[in-house]
Amino acid sequence: MSISSTATLRGALITRSTVSTKIALVVGGTTFLALMAQIAVPVPGSPVPVTGQTLGALLLGSAYGASLGFTTFATYLLVGFIGAPVFASGAHGLSRITGATGGYLVGMLLASLITGYLAGRKWDQKILTVIPTMLIGDLVIFSAGLLWLHHSLHASWATTFKFGFTPFILGEVIKIAIASTAMPTLWRFVPKQ
Repeated sequence: MSISSTATLRGALITRSTVSTKIALVVGGTTFLALMAQIAVPVPGSPVPVTGQTLGALLLGSAYGASLGFTTFATYLLVGFIGAPVFASGAHGLSRITGATGGYLVGMLLASLITGYLAGRKWDQKILTVIPTMLIGDLVIFSAGLLWLHHSLHASWATTFKFGFTPFILGEVIKIAIASTAMPTLWRFVPKQ
């Protein structure tokens, strides 16, 4: 089944997509993710901080669509890997990707793909479908993050949830609420074709 190029917010707003516009979107999206990552609050005892990255990944995937959202998040990971200070608190390097927080980053990469796929099916345009879209994206992020953290800490599942999930619940509810209201609201300003 083919999806029209206007099914995503990016496709609706940028109707003529060239290589240069895609490069500009990837650079802009990578910068957006890097800025969102700098909104970081340490969690006492946990190697995982509360960041704006999760919200950034959900919004980016939904706005850009599966392919461009995934490409942009992969570029963000690559840029951080090679040394740009784009991860939380200006961190960079392979240790951030392979360390305790790596699962959350991989989860965000997958979430950008999944939320982008669902947005391509117009799930981001209405509140009744955007909430499940964002919940699914968040579930993917935390599933990968908790599995990775459990392995990294060599701790019990109770400890893993204590440091990798429980402190984030309120923040994630707020992020999902922001993303779930932002996307349908933005679609209201898109001219009908």
